[in-house]
Amino acid sequence: MKQLLFINELIRWNTGKDNEYTERILWIDSGGYILYTIDAFSQEGLPVAKRISDIVDALQAGVAEILEDDPLIRIDNEEAIKESDKIKRDKAWDVIADIVAPEKEPDIYLREKRGPWITETIEKHGVTYTTVYKYLRRYWQRGKNKNSLLPDYSNSGGKGKRKKLGDKKIGRPRKNIKVNGEGVNVDEDTKKIFRLAISEFYDNPKENNFTTAYDFMVKKYYSQDYSFENGVRKPIVIPIEKIPTIIQFRYWYEVEQDIVKSLKARKGNKKFALEHRAVIGKSDAEIIGPGSKYQIDATVADVYLVSRFNRTWIIGRPVIYAVIDCFSRMVAGIYVGLEGPSWIGAMMALANAFTDKVSYCKEYDIDIESKEWPCYHTPQAVLGDRGEMESRRADTLVNGLDIRIENTPSYRADWKGIVEQYFHLIDEQVKPLVPGHIDIDFRERGGKDYRLDAKLDIYQFTKIIIKCVLYHNNQHWMKKYESNEMMIEDDVDPIPRELWNWGIVNRSGKLKAHPKDTVKLNLMPVGTATVTENGLKFKKMYYSCQKAINEYWFEKARNKGTWKEIIAYDPRNLDYVYVKAEDGKSFIKFSIIDKRKYCDKTFDEIEYLLQYEKLKLERNAGKILQSKVDILSEIENIVEKAEKMTNEQLDGSVSNSTRIKNIREKRMIEKNAEKGENAFELEKGSKNEEPVKVISINEENSEKFKYPSHIEYLRKKQKERMEKHDE
Repeated sequence: MKQLLFINELIRWNTGKDNEYTERILWIDSGGYILYTIDAFSQEGLPVAKRISDIVDALQAGVAEILEDDPLIRIDNEEAIKESDKIKRDKAWDVIADIVAPEKEPDIYLREKRGPWITETIEKHGVTYTTVYKYLRRYWQRGKNKNSLLPDYSNSGGKGKRKKLGDKKIGRPRKNIKVNGEGVNVDEDTKKIFRLAISEFYDNPKENNFTTAYDFMVKKYYSQDYSFENGVRKPIVIPIEKIPTIIQFRYWYEVEQDIVKSLKARKGNKKFALEHRAVIGKSDAEIIGPGSKYQIDATVADVYLVSRFNRTWIIGRPVIYAVIDCFSRMVAGIYVGLEGPSWIGAMMALANAFTDKVSYCKEYDIDIESKEWPCYHTPQAVLGDRGEMESRRADTLVNGLDIRIENTPSYRADWKGIVEQYFHLIDEQVKPLVPGHIDIDFRERGGKDYRLDAKLDIYQFTKIIIKCVLYHNNQHWMKKYESNEMMIEDDVDPIPRELWNWGIVNRSGKLKAHPKDTVKLNLMPVGTATVTENGLKFKKMYYSCQKAINEYWFEKARNKGTWKEIIAYDPRNLDYVYVKAEDGKSFIKFSIIDKRKYCDKTFDEIEYLLQYEKLKLERNAGKILQSKVDILSEIENIVEKAEKMTNEQLDGSVSNSTRIKNIREKRMIEKNAEKGENAFELEKGSKNEEPVKVISINEENSEKFKYPSHIEYLRKKQKERMEKHDE
């Protein structure tokens, strides 16, 4: 089979020898004759032309090899890049953007053509010859993407600023305002209550935890009336929407209070010093081959799904994302989720399009060969909707993977006709077989409620979509596909896989290679996790890894305080999350600790469960808070009675020294009394219990019940021993 080469691949020559070196492919002639490469590590290297046949021969002879790992490409999600680094990157990009534009390839690689452009750039931007070539080499050697111009030090973040309180309720709005209201601001009156509560219930030697202090505060300062139950006075708290939350209480405490003063009040000066002090148009126009342009779009499937947590829950309709190659109509990638259409869904579909499908299908218990779904490279351009692809997050595609983004004009969804046709085909295949599918009479009065027919979960539905994709790519005969003269001459069947394979051989040059982990981590959504004593916490789930254990991350969090880490995650499965390493080129893989609840579940499923549990809690928040106030009242009532009973006997006649004297003997008396009170007696009070039979003792039978004398018994034994000794 002919060796296929792709833009951005690294080729290592003379492995293990003194003259070993590595080149990156910069450009490939679509005619399959020449390509341009650059020494990937030379500080003075420049592009050179080579014959494709010579490289193919060297690869087959073992003189050269394709590297699968790329140590030069950065793993940078646009959201996680520091602004100062972006400024430096963009400044460097402005200098070379015009001379590395695609329309200037391959002329830019020729010294005589490149010279005048560099001179023009120096005059335009006021930079030196050395600076221009430094930027060009970095761009070419590190993967031909904008992020290759980022500085070589790791990102860091800054602290935020406090918000000012205005007339309107600040902070994130509650999701369930109808249930628990909008909430209250922490005004000056509320702060006064907070200060009193902290002083009375928290900053004292009793060492109440924060939640208990909050509950006592609610009981004392947010009660409107009282009720009596079994003689116990129980405060009735005001409506929960008028009570500040424990989050507001904690935030105010952390911002306003003196932690050193608080710890000294709770622990005492000595203990503080010991334990707590500081230790210092037409969809396929201008398409010449596979990878020239991908189209991406999303549709809401006309089917209802059930939850994998509880199959009686109907969780709504899934969103299907599809990425299709405009040249061959091959479905390059898909994603099925519950959120969207959204940026996350679009990026997950693209990540799927750019990575190996054999392992992906294996996740759904589908075994395929690579030739059945051979799409795993990045394209030259992606065409999408105005929306997801106009998001600032789409800069990740442009800057990190060197992909041109195109958007359809407003009201011109027909420009993405290829992917729209695919969705129509999917609906025709799925509709007759899938329970819970919506029919045209759904909105009519008296029409059947198809939601109640839902039987499939998201995993099973995704499996069905994968089966449809494999059929489309390998068997679907496209009657309306317009074959060109060369295809007709080569007798190519209008089936996506056949067209893809023909295009790779005859129209190569547009597909680009990237390390699979680089692609995934560039496109995965990012979030913020917290390093705690229990593990890396994200969405109420905890993760760990060997590196964190070896470096004592969790012990540090317990003793020195928690800290935040930016993570990347795969919404299809949250069994793992990824923290970018300090070198910016690798990552740390964390595994979920407790798999019993969340194992193999998608981000959307877990989010649905968490929201459901949160809503249940909010619906019962008033009841929970009232019950806490009730138990506090009951405890106080018991304590008051105990104090009254004790004080009545402490009339001053008993000194303190007498009270603490003979504690051990008093304890033994109490212990023996407790044994008698708490001893088990089986069938106590039973109706079948027989009365005790009393026997009268008279002179005749008195000898039978007379206990022997211990002294007489000892004398008898002594006499027997003496008689035996005399013998």
